[in-house]
Amino acid sequence: MRLYTHASCLQHEPGPDQPESPARLRAVLQALDHDRFATLDRIEAPRATREHLLRVHTPAHVDRILATVPDSGTVRLDEDTVMSHGSAEAALRAAGAAVAAVDAVMGQGGKAFCAVRPPGHHATHDKAMGFCLFNNVAVAAAHAIAEHGLKRVAIADFDVHHGNGTQDIFARESRVLFISSHQMPLYPDSGREDERGVGNIVNAPLSPGDGSYEFRELWDGALLPRLHAFKPQLLLVSAGFDAHRNDPLADLRLGSEDYAWITERLRDIAEAHAHGRVVSTLEGGYNLLALATSVAAHVSALMD
Repeated sequence: MRLYTHASCLQHEPGPDQPESPARLRAVLQALDHDRFATLDRIEAPRATREHLLRVHTPAHVDRILATVPDSGTVRLDEDTVMSHGSAEAALRAAGAAVAAVDAVMGQGGKAFCAVRPPGHHATHDKAMGFCLFNNVAVAAAHAIAEHGLKRVAIADFDVHHGNGTQDIFARESRVLFISSHQMPLYPDSGREDERGVGNIVNAPLSPGDGSYEFRELWDGALLPRLHAFKPQLLLVSAGFDAHRNDPLADLRLGSEDYAWITERLRDIAEAHAHGRVVSTLEGGYNLLALATSVAAHVSALMD
């Protein structure tokens, strides 16, 4: 199994008031610096190219992100989304990791985890939002279709916040199935069950206070069957860990064992339909200890 990351992802510094901080990635990498992860093939993430980004983002959006490189301090794109001097480079590496991981698993098989930031699933085709600059998982899915000729790419998103950007980008693309569990009501106020795209969007909201039982029932009853029926040739995962009971930004009650459980189920679907090919990329998770233990559970399950 491959692990993609890059030191530049630590240089995206939104400021001390932002929960999406470099400490998140340091906690993840420290959790993966353990004997049980010694066999991971650790790979430096390349930059995404402009061609990669333009498959899912407008030229104006790409230009704005790449041109926003303050010499010092930060530039605020919206209430939540902030850029520092190193942010554009970090965003290129985060998207590039997902592209490189797709190429690797399509060429050689196996699985990959992209330990990168900034996250991506809130970025729409023309807007940065929710801590996200480029939509990393969307860039990866579009690359799989364009360069590897895939007809069925699935994106499973278990972040506590709805992946509105991914839905926005692929709402009319039948070759991509987007399935999501998320808390409602919660930012970004999207993800209703009646948001179905062209039949390729499956949203399954959870209520504040829901925990392991509700999460597993939802995936077993509503989401995993749709994923099985789609028979994906590649499975991508927006791996957010902010539904954890200790996360400060939401109100679900999951534990690291629930992330191991859903990862095992997703892994089994990839084994059944996609020759085991899975690319997972880090999204949310803002309690450092919960994030570290949850990522360790997730990666362990992928490796198994």
